Amino acid sequence: MVAEVVYCERVPYLEWVQGEFADNFFTVDGRVNAHRRVEDKQQVGKQPAEERPWEARSVWLSSERLKLTAKCDVVTGKEGRVAVVEYKRGKRPPVPEGARLPQRVQLCAQVLLLREHGYDCDEAWIWYVAGREKVAITIDDPLIEMTHAAIARVREVTAQPTPPPPLVNDRKCRGCSLAGICLPDELQLLKDAERKPSNDTSTEPRPHVPLPVAPVKLRRLYSADDQKSPLYVQEQGATVGVTKNRLYVKTKDGERTEVRLPHTSQVCLFGNVQVSTQAVRTLLMRGIPIAYFTTGGWYAGRTLTHDTNNVDLRIAQYAAASDELWRLQLSRALIENKILNQRTLLRRNHSQPDPVALKELKHLSRKALDADARASLLGIEGTAARVYFRELPGAFKGKATVTDTFDYQGRNRRPPRDPLNALLSLTYALLTKEWSVTLQLVGLDPLLGFLHEPRFGRPALALDLMEPFRPIISDSVVLGLINNGEVDERDFITGATGCALTKYGRKKVLAAYERRLAQEVKHPVFGYRISYRRVIEVQARLLARHLTGEIEAYPSFRTR
Repeated sequence: MVAEVVYCERVPYLEWVQGEFADNFFTVDGRVNAHRRVEDKQQVGKQPAEERPWEARSVWLSSERLKLTAKCDVVTGKEGRVAVVEYKRGKRPPVPEGARLPQRVQLCAQVLLLREHGYDCDEAWIWYVAGREKVAITIDDPLIEMTHAAIARVREVTAQPTPPPPLVNDRKCRGCSLAGICLPDELQLLKDAERKPSNDTSTEPRPHVPLPVAPVKLRRLYSADDQKSPLYVQEQGATVGVTKNRLYVKTKDGERTEVRLPHTSQVCLFGNVQVSTQAVRTLLMRGIPIAYFTTGGWYAGRTLTHDTNNVDLRIAQYAAASDELWRLQLSRALIENKILNQRTLLRRNHSQPDPVALKELKHLSRKALDADARASLLGIEGTAARVYFRELPGAFKGKATVTDTFDYQGRNRRPPRDPLNALLSLTYALLTKEWSVTLQLVGLDPLLGFLHEPRFGRPALALDLMEPFRPIISDSVVLGLINNGEVDERDFITGATGCALTKYGRKKVLAAYERRLAQEVKHPVFGYRISYRRVIEVQARLLARHLTGEIEAYPSFRTR
């Protein structure tokens, strides 16, 4: 953290105070290639005789006086003197000091710790793995003074109630693994959009002002998609276990399938599927959620590792939940964007959309912004849903044996009574799971919503934020399945009480849903292309920034 505060003051706050961390190529390469030898060959024991050279690896030291703790990669000793060696993954940078300031401060802090423990230490080295070069770092009085100042600055920064502002258009952000969490360029764009005109003297807050499309394409500082996939297990009686770096699924018939843990984002279990304790522990240690569904696809809950350290975010969420005006303003924006996304889906896919219905949806979206209470807002949303589902069958171009069974009066569920509603129910359950898991990983409480009232076991916040995404993800998946002929009447079981998907039909839906989440889309505010899965994470993090006061507005996602 001492090195990080010199690099960027926002990083130690996110990592230490809020408990956030993410890997990228540089962090993984440094951990696997640069530090593997250090970690694998720890030497524990008494210091050898001073007349012989000795070496110790992964030496952890702490000092209450310095208020500092650190792990030294390598400590070498000879003739009563010691030297510290730090491993770095790259090559020597083109600077006369042999290393950039954050790395030199890090080495100096380790030297101070060794001195504090009574060692005579004046030597510090950096071993650059890629360049295979050992560079000496000079520990002089100016560097020691800067190191003490950095230690004090970490304490000051981490004692603040909110993180320091992000860097503005800085090159350092390009290689930072926290760029997708920090969102420096995105926050700066939103702050610029929120600035009041010079002639605006009002003091009223503007928590949900309209946000313009970015005038230029922002830098995308993180990958468009994390290239990981969920593992879905719906074979009844199957067992999920772990062996080395892989998960395996074993069916009752003895068939065995394996997937690599580094390529797994979630584990989703349908019905009676067993998970070994070893597998649960391994998934928790790697931060991989386990989601549980009923056999029919009803989302039941999840298993996650411990929450983030960001208790201030939870406090801000609970405070916002008691502010009725704040809840109404956020709910207005969510419902407005949901109705407009429904309208866009009809315009894009309906063979002959009814102009009256499109005009009515446009009118209802404007009424949503003027709603004076959440109860009336829910009424507007319900009216828009009836108009939307009345027109939705015109967007289906699949087989009549499936499309003709749709209930023209709109949605029905618990259980759904026709194939299309069965498809919609499953995709909505999957989307609820996606939002619930993402919100909890970000540090929010999925059960405490702002539009939907809290209810035992209901992920109200996930239901709130997924509203604008229902048409563009879930409904779009169903349209593709029907119009591309991927499902037909053989994929459904219809009984006296309702309609359900077969095992094979559900498998087709899961595949189509994952394809949709992996599809890249241009963000309407930031201008770059990212996958829908990344969009959900970005929107969750932006809501967190909005709750903690870093930005005034939550930019709902609206397609054009």
